[in-house]
Amino acid sequence: MSARPALRIGTRASALALWQARHVESLVRAQPDAPPVELVHIKTEGDVQSDVPLWQVQGKAFFTKEIDRALLAGTVDVAVHSLKDLATQIEPGLTLAATLPREDPRDALISRSGATLAALPPGARIGTSSLRRRAFLARARPDAVLVELRGNVPTRVERAKNGDYDAIILAAAGLKRLGLAEHISEYLGVGTWPPAVAQGVIGICARADDAATLRWLTPLDDRAARLAVSAERALLRMLEGGCQVPLGALATLDEEQLSLRFKICALDGSGGMNGGTSLGGHERGRRRLTVEDAIGLGERVARDLLARGAGDLVASVRATGAVDEP
Repeated sequence: MSARPALRIGTRASALALWQARHVESLVRAQPDAPPVELVHIKTEGDVQSDVPLWQVQGKAFFTKEIDRALLAGTVDVAVHSLKDLATQIEPGLTLAATLPREDPRDALISRSGATLAALPPGARIGTSSLRRRAFLARARPDAVLVELRGNVPTRVERAKNGDYDAIILAAAGLKRLGLAEHISEYLGVGTWPPAVAQGVIGICARADDAATLRWLTPLDDRAARLAVSAERALLRMLEGGCQVPLGALATLDEEQLSLRFKICALDGSGGMNGGTSLGGHERGRRRLTVEDAIGLGERVARDLLARGAGDLVASVRATGAVDEP
């Protein structure tokens, strides 16, 4: 009898990407009669242009599109992404097969001295390449000097501890997954500092017509994560900014109540809008909420923000050609 073909998982070669791919591999292997699994390393545009500030690079999906192209070409069978990196419009022919349970969605501050954001000295040098974090910093600490921060997560932490920066801001999820949470000086509260859309969620993509692969991925889907990111991604998609909007959003599911909080502002921290709303199962005939309900919630928030002038904020950011980082 011939050997079973391996399920090929496409991934970047960074420490965090490999952790995520190996985690998916372990979940697939844990299923009865699972196929062998092989990791395929793929270099993306974001990896190649590691010395260029991301807001100076045109386009989107720097850390995902090469992997998705390999998936469409049949070079790999599965793509594993940090879902916050994935464009809100998935490539035709692909599907988001599974969203894994969400890790801590918050942003985390790592400071050389252990100080919190508020306690950092005037003019502190803070490293980040995220437009959202830069905009929120401009609002919270207008005195801070914002410094470009590239490299993989362990490298960034090492540079902060070595004194290249007074502090850096990273996603708590990546730090926890890599066993680096001990370096965190402060978790930034989601009420005033909501995370990037889908932050903390691993997304698994496959070809939409590849039933043999989807068989192993569909059981991995987490309902709470799926509903949350469906609302958040619908909000971002309707604002038509993609990676280009300084938007923080976090949806949470409590029993059958889906709540969505958000914050958006200009790159200089001005013109901020923030708030939250929720959708309960009782509003849908006391039934379980669906993905369509979650998308509707996100779109409702987006329409409200656009009516309040968010379109002008989006246009002003887009005019700069700026892009966000993963």
